[in-house]
Amino acid sequence: MTAPPKPKIHFLCFRVLSEVTMGASSTDELLKSNSSQKERYSKHVHDNVHGNIYLDPLALQFIDTEEFQRLRDLKQLGLSHLVYPGAVHSRFEHSLGVYWLAGTAVQTLKDYQGLELDIDDIDIQTVKLAGLLHDVGHGPFSHMFEREFLPRVLSGSNWTHEDMSLKMIDYIVDQHYIDIDSGRLDREMIVTSHASQKSAKEKQFLYDIVANGRNGIDVDKFDYIVRDSRACGLGCNFQFERLMETMRVMGDEICYRAKDYLTVYKLFSARADLHRTVYTHAKVKAIELMLVDALLEANEHLGISSSIQQPAEFWKLDDTIINAILADPRPELKKARDIILRVRRRQLYQFCNEYSVPKAKQEHFKGITAQDIVCSQKAGEVTLKEEDVIVSIVKIDLTRGKKNPLERYDYCSDVKFLIDKEERISHLLPTFCQDMIVRVYAKEPHLVEAVSDAFENFQMKTYGEKTQVHSTPEKKKRRR
Repeated sequence: MTAPPKPKIHFLCFRVLSEVTMGASSTDELLKSNSSQKERYSKHVHDNVHGNIYLDPLALQFIDTEEFQRLRDLKQLGLSHLVYPGAVHSRFEHSLGVYWLAGTAVQTLKDYQGLELDIDDIDIQTVKLAGLLHDVGHGPFSHMFEREFLPRVLSGSNWTHEDMSLKMIDYIVDQHYIDIDSGRLDREMIVTSHASQKSAKEKQFLYDIVANGRNGIDVDKFDYIVRDSRACGLGCNFQFERLMETMRVMGDEICYRAKDYLTVYKLFSARADLHRTVYTHAKVKAIELMLVDALLEANEHLGISSSIQQPAEFWKLDDTIINAILADPRPELKKARDIILRVRRRQLYQFCNEYSVPKAKQEHFKGITAQDIVCSQKAGEVTLKEEDVIVSIVKIDLTRGKKNPLERYDYCSDVKFLIDKEERISHLLPTFCQDMIVRVYAKEPHLVEAVSDAFENFQMKTYGEKTQVHSTPEKKKRRR
């Protein structure tokens, strides 16, 4: 008995164009086959958020590669598990979740408006693959790698994990001989951009599903908000199922019922709550700041930043680099090892205090540096140096900066319409949608008092009042 021919798959914007094997003579025949035949050639895994997830043959072409399997070694929440012990889930399971929700969303639209919108099974496959591969180029330690580390070693770096995902997809296609026209991949399916920046495309609404730059409502958020809340043991009052069931397309854009505005608001407020309590938790940020310092010390010797442009090297970079540094005996890595050992021994950079920048001051906010804090120190027992202090500026919003995302949320009844800010649907909803928080850390415990005092003095000079959250530690009484 001869072996079946090797599968050949082509797709445009992740669309299947040519032959898929498994007994079908063409892609269309496979995609239009009945559901039982599809399941016959699919795998299924049990996800702790969505239940059984079915992985079709085309998705498995990508999943069963070392580059995609790398996502198992990238924790979804980076270093948050050192504060929330349950937050050990990976980008692998998140990617499977987005794949499943993307397919469910477009299938729902097909069930209700398939004839009107001309949605076919190829469209479903297109969106599912975009959901599956949207994070394949993600760096280690969640967003810390590209937002905190790379700007310190590569001045003016505009590297993003979305752009690397596109490079990784091309690399996977070439490396594993997946027969795909890589020159015709559509960036907009997995790279968030505003609708005004998108070129005119057929079935534009499909681009709202995975990465929605128009109003921020997408299945990527649906998955990580619920998944992250569950992993951290936090409650979540956002139910994405309601939006998934009632979404409709009007004017080539996905709209939601006007009466679901509260569910939409819960999406954004739940995201903001996760940022405040988990992603930017003061102790999580302290650990991130320490790891950034460790990576800076190790970068030249391990070539960490030099791998970000080459997928062949980048896919080997994941969260296990911490263990690689600890296991490397070279004296050049001693400083990096010592910092990581401090993290392991819980000898962390000390959080001193924080304040929220007044709303009226945010528009012309000038970045605060360690030098600003040191220069605000009054004469005392300890003389601070810039390297003793770290300033961290955290921005938390509802996904559109200072703008209210509900103003870009398309409602529908018989017609599509936007809610204008003058026609507020509830006066209980926020009128200002961004917090800007300034935090200071001392690298050594014995410096906390001096840094806290200097931070308080800085606020008095800048705003004429103390706006910090906690009181400044009382000076210890000197021993006689």
